[in-house]
Amino acid sequence: MQMLADITTGDFDAFKSSFDADAEKRMAAGLTLMQMWRVADDAQRVVCLFDVNDRKRAQDWLTTEQQTGVKITGRFLKTA
Repeated sequence: MQMLADITTGDFDAFKSSFDADAEKRMAAGLTLMQMWRVADDAQRVVCLFDVNDRKRAQDWLTTEQQTGVKITGRFLKTA
């Protein structure tokens, strides 16, 4: 299973620094970053593709991120 996360960063450089520092937290949530894209027409938005090995922990991570004020939405996907 994968998750596509759409994140509004505000300041990409500050976001990226914080994002990199939180790698261990994401790994504990069962998430592995597969790819990160910056939205071509909106420099403040990033889309991340994560591999998910535990959906409940990944959902808990997403909910926690949303509660801390991060503008993030996530969509869980499975191969068709």
